[in-house]
Amino acid sequence: MKIVLISGLSGSGKSVALRSLEDRGYYCVDNLPTSMLEQLVAFLETEQYEFLAVAIDARSSSIAALPEKSAALRRAGHQLVFLFLEAQDYVLIQRFSETRRRHPLADGPRTLQEAIREERHLLSPLAEFGQRLDTSGLPSATLREWVLQSACAGTIGGLTLLIESFGFKYGLPRDADLVFDARCLPNPYYEPALSAFSGLDAPVAAFLEGKPAVKKMREDIRRFIADWLPDWRIEGRSYLTVAIGCTGGQHRSVYLADWLGKAFSGEATRVLVRHRTLAMRQGMEPPAVPQPIKT
Repeated sequence: MKIVLISGLSGSGKSVALRSLEDRGYYCVDNLPTSMLEQLVAFLETEQYEFLAVAIDARSSSIAALPEKSAALRRAGHQLVFLFLEAQDYVLIQRFSETRRRHPLADGPRTLQEAIREERHLLSPLAEFGQRLDTSGLPSATLREWVLQSACAGTIGGLTLLIESFGFKYGLPRDADLVFDARCLPNPYYEPALSAFSGLDAPVAAFLEGKPAVKKMREDIRRFIADWLPDWRIEGRSYLTVAIGCTGGQHRSVYLADWLGKAFSGEATRVLVRHRTLAMRQGMEPPAVPQPIKT
C-alpha cells in the first residue's frame, strides 16, 4: 500500500491535508491511535485498498511509537510518507481565534498559548522524522498542492531534494534543513524596470546572471549540496529541504531556487521547487503534482 501519515500541531492544516488526499482516492482516517495503525493497514490490505492516509495528533498516548511502527510497515513492503505540519505560534493563535475552536490540550486553567507550547513539546521528537511543512501564511490551495506533491514524490522511495525560496521579512521557514542568505547580492527590486517582476521572469534572470557575485553564490550552493548529498542519502533521509532567502522573497531567492532546481533535475535526485513568499503574496500556483494518483 501507499501510506501517508500526517501529524503536527493542531491548527497547522492537518484536516486540509487529509481532505486533499481523500479527494485523490486515499482512504482517510483522522485521529487514529498509533497503536491501531498496523491493524488498520492489515485490515485494508484484505479489502484490497491501495492508498491510505492517516492523521495522528498529540492526543494519541502511543504517538512516541510512530517511528518504530512506520519502520515496521516499510519492512513489510509498504511505501510510506510521513508529513509533519507546523506553523508559527502567532499564526496558530490567530487561526484558533478565527475559527473559535478549542485546542485539544487547552484543558483546565491552561491558556491557548500554553497548550500550543505543550503540544509542540510533545510532538518535537516527530518533527525530524519526516518532511516538515511550515504552513504559516500559506493559502489552503497551496497547502493542498504541496501535500500532493510530497505524497507523490515520497512514495517513490529514496531522497527528495526540496528547494524553497522565501523572504526574510516574513520570517524563517521552520521546515528548512539548510538556509542560505542571498541578501548580499544585487537587488533587482531597486531597478524600476524590474521591481514588478519575479525571479522566474527572464528580465530579472538576465539582470542577475550578469552579476559575478550571483554566479559565484549559485555555484557555491550547488557544489555544497552536491558534495553532501551522498552523506544525507546514507543517513536514510527521505527529504532534504534547502531554503534560499532574500529580503522580500520575490527576486534573488526565487531565481536561485529555480536555477538550483534545474541544476539538480538532471541528476539521480528527485527535486521539488517551491516559492513560499510568491505563493503567499501573489497567490501563484505551486508547481504541478508530479503525476496523478490512480485507484
